[in-house]
Amino acid sequence: MSFLSVLFTDPAEQAAAATQGEPAYFTDLNLDQAVEALTDGREEYELAPFLYTRLWNLKTIAYRQKVFRDLQGDALAAGVRDFATGMREVRRQLAQAAKLRHPYQRESWTVGAAETYCQAVAGLKKLLGDVNLGSRGLQDFRDHVTAYSHSELFTTLVKDIRRVQEQLASVRYCMTIGVGKVTVTRYADEADYGAEVLAAFEKFKQEDAKSYLLAYRDYVDMNHVEEAVLSRVALLFPDVFDALDDFCARHQSFLDRAVEVFDREVQFYLAYLEFAGRLEAAGLSFCYPQLSATDKRVLGREVFDVALADKLVAEHTRVVPNDFRLNGAERVLVVSGPNQGGKTTFARTIGQLHHLAALGCPVPGVEARLFLCDEIFTHFERGENLTDLSGKLQDDLVRIHDILERATACSLVVLNEVFTSTTLDDAVILGTRVVEKLIELDLLCVCVTFVDELSRLGQSTVSMVSTIVPDNPAMRTFRVVRRPADGLSYALAIADKYGLTYDRLVDRISARTDGRIAS
Repeated sequence: MSFLSVLFTDPAEQAAAATQGEPAYFTDLNLDQAVEALTDGREEYELAPFLYTRLWNLKTIAYRQKVFRDLQGDALAAGVRDFATGMREVRRQLAQAAKLRHPYQRESWTVGAAETYCQAVAGLKKLLGDVNLGSRGLQDFRDHVTAYSHSELFTTLVKDIRRVQEQLASVRYCMTIGVGKVTVTRYADEADYGAEVLAAFEKFKQEDAKSYLLAYRDYVDMNHVEEAVLSRVALLFPDVFDALDDFCARHQSFLDRAVEVFDREVQFYLAYLEFAGRLEAAGLSFCYPQLSATDKRVLGREVFDVALADKLVAEHTRVVPNDFRLNGAERVLVVSGPNQGGKTTFARTIGQLHHLAALGCPVPGVEARLFLCDEIFTHFERGENLTDLSGKLQDDLVRIHDILERATACSLVVLNEVFTSTTLDDAVILGTRVVEKLIELDLLCVCVTFVDELSRLGQSTVSMVSTIVPDNPAMRTFRVVRRPADGLSYALAIADKYGLTYDRLVDRISARTDGRIAS
């Protein structure tokens, strides 16, 4: 029984995840929205820490990827969901038992919860034994469940449940109801007059009649009369209720810790696969990325922002995927182009890819080769803070300085529209200094900017441009392509659309002048 986890291969990783809070970059990358969508309806499992915690170990990432592949099988996923339903019912029964006042009613619910638990474990054991598992995580858990289900602890629990339920089922008693008094006695083969009456009138039955009986809600809690009756029954059958007391005393904590851990952790996989499945049903793709801790050549084909895609698919709106790559000495993607053209979404996508890949998850896209970074840093434009007298430019400088101080050669930095509050000349100077420092650190970076000059700082930078519809420059394609930045071409297209190019202005002025002369 050496099973540890279906999420972790190292106890230290598992312990670290228990205290992991939301990373600083989550809001900028909209990963907080993705986590909200993933955990919706699964709040009881507290999955957020698992989704916050990036892995540093390629071995553990591969471990998770194999579990994902196993759970992509419909039969296994459906069976695990059935197990989860059973465990959810166990928790519901135990929670209900804790609320009940009468000890024997409480203990009866505990026996029911234990029976539900044993059925769930037995079903899971059979399921895992019937499928071909390729992941060590599920193989180890199958070995644990098999050993546990044959252990004296589990087999004794099953036998004790059966014994106490048989004893409770053998209890038969009579109630004599009088004025202000209920007498409880042992059943002594008295005639069942209700059955005799029904049998007598059965011969007159012609067809099912409509029932006019008033349905009463069946409350779990007993009233004081029912509690008093149960107490008297217990006095009549002391051996049976002593056995019930003994069962609950000996099996007070009947849940196996490893089974509980699996029940929670496997929801990480099921939640993500269901989330990805909704997007795949809309025609989008997910893939298992190649990951390296040393090779900084990265690429993505038909990748997309998962948080945005989840919203667009719900609205039946088309999602536009994009491609990117960095080869050789290339380290910095400098993204420029018209506003509202998908630049920020593209930058978020790359940050999301690296976070999701470090969770061991399939990532959005047809193909991905990514870098296992030690940290992700983001700097996204913030609105003016009227309570902060330092000013927006100073805030930008302080935040950028903090990133440059903490980043290493193994980091990923995502910058979005920095130094927009200053003049163009100052933005060029400051932006150049920052990008040159990032290049010096030899880290990976995505920089969204209106400063085209940043894309021409040497072989480390790659220019990518958000595109427009050629015949209608006011319309965006939301495609971001690898090509030299040329902000003038977009400005020229807009000017041409509204008749404001130099040639067209000269023609219009000349025409008006000629008209005045002619008149």
